[in-house]
Amino acid sequence: MTFQGWLLIIAFVGLLLLLTKPMGRWLFALYEGRRTPLHRLLGPVEAGFYRLSGINPAEEQGWRRYAVHMLIFNAVLLLFTYGVLRLQGVLPGNPLGYDGTSADLAFNTAISFTANTNWQSYGGESTMSNLSQMLGLTIHNFLSAATGIALAFALFRGFARREAKTIGNFWADMTRVTLYLLLPLCLAYALFLIASGVPQTLAGSVDVTTLEGVKQTLALGPVASQEAIKMLGTNGGGFFNANSAHPFENPSALTNFVQMLSIFVIGFGLTWTFGKAVGNPRQGWAILAAMVTIFLAGVTVTYWQEAAGNPILHNLGVAGGNMEGKEVRFGIAASSLFSIVTTAASCGAVNAMHDSFTALGGLIPLFNMQLGEVVIGGVGAGIYGFLLFAILAIFVAGLMVGRTPEYVGKKIEAREVKLAVLAIAVLPLVILGFTAIASVTEAGLAGPLNKGPHGFSEILYAFTSAVANNGSAFAGLSANTPFYNGLLGIAMWLGRFFVIVPMLAIAGGLAAKKYTPATAGSFPTTGPLWTGLLIGIVLIVGGLTFLPSLALGPIADHLAMINGQLF
Repeated sequence: MTFQGWLLIIAFVGLLLLLTKPMGRWLFALYEGRRTPLHRLLGPVEAGFYRLSGINPAEEQGWRRYAVHMLIFNAVLLLFTYGVLRLQGVLPGNPLGYDGTSADLAFNTAISFTANTNWQSYGGESTMSNLSQMLGLTIHNFLSAATGIALAFALFRGFARREAKTIGNFWADMTRVTLYLLLPLCLAYALFLIASGVPQTLAGSVDVTTLEGVKQTLALGPVASQEAIKMLGTNGGGFFNANSAHPFENPSALTNFVQMLSIFVIGFGLTWTFGKAVGNPRQGWAILAAMVTIFLAGVTVTYWQEAAGNPILHNLGVAGGNMEGKEVRFGIAASSLFSIVTTAASCGAVNAMHDSFTALGGLIPLFNMQLGEVVIGGVGAGIYGFLLFAILAIFVAGLMVGRTPEYVGKKIEAREVKLAVLAIAVLPLVILGFTAIASVTEAGLAGPLNKGPHGFSEILYAFTSAVANNGSAFAGLSANTPFYNGLLGIAMWLGRFFVIVPMLAIAGGLAAKKYTPATAGSFPTTGPLWTGLLIGIVLIVGGLTFLPSLALGPIADHLAMINGQLF
């Protein structure tokens, strides 16, 4: 580990903290439905959309109606994308003449981008046409991200409203987030990327002559526009197979730093928005403190392990940290930080190959995802996932003081606790259940390229990434098969929507409750004690649930490495 490496990490966190309140204020204006400086330009577009679709943005919805509209919208998008991918070979915008994808790959990819997972069982530059990249995939990068933020707004209203029957209007929330937040930010972001050397063209490829005189064909396309929303919307799906390790997606140390910032900035801002929505910004800062503490602990372990390197190679006289699978232009510190950022935020973009990390260095990205999108988390999904753990934490606090607990003015009763447990239980049930199936079937065992505990880690990582809606991978798994495309597709759908529906039910129940002011017997939820309890609940639930599987995978892999055995 180096001073420059730690300076990078400190500068990264410090700049994000400075951006938290400005981003939070912008999000809060959208949460309230207030006018922004962009309304003069984009207001007619919003109004035209409502007229064209017959939507009344002032007509609010109860949680059931909100959920049904959200599910129908996402199901229609899924079917649309499936059709685009299957018909790719006969549609325009296909300069390299790619055929339509197979049924199982189209099924997997359509679910993946609908669920904000962006798991890719294919190489983008060798499989997808420009039209498929833009119309089939990039559209989901915007709308799945907007859906996540809209759902977070719905839960915020559940906590903030008193004796109300509604939690907002899904169509209005999603439209405003897309028009006034994601589109303008991505426009500026894409221009920055183009200026930095990221391609933005409808051409399919270009022929060049290298310095050695060898002719080479380089894949091109509308990369910058997809890259911007890929990061800002915590989607992660790369235009190229190498993702953000590819110089056309991430050319320099500056673009790498900006990409990491863009992954986290909305998640940080939403914590402030939550505090403002419930009338106490300190509530948001307390949640952010818990998130950042877990994040920094993960960065420390991964950076330490990657900088320490492989003792087997050291014994052979190869000194230094672990550079396998990393880009020289980024190095160990930036690669380690990126791996934790992308898995703490359910983004899934990578600038290094996680399969080549040391065993414990790769364990932390895996564990981040197993915690359920709560370490900053995806846009919207992170904050509402963390609030589910907050409900459990305040329930535990209530048991300690012997009274019905309240959180930000709402009594947390049996219904809320049961629904929170139901939503949280989806991850371990699907991750461990599907991993078990893949670990004992012939089709599942045909996927990992490595044997022993590392091969098991590749399977475990795949289903963890799918259910946590992350999308990154231990690249040693050959997943483009009917077995993995089908099972991972189901896992992604369950991991996204079987968490959302119980969460919306909680929002509806909380909105209908009266406000309960804090008393001398109330458990304080803005100080270090509350932050520590939150961290403890998150780590205990995640640790106790997944420790046996981690012991069989990366922990056993690490112990084997210490004893001179590699897989």
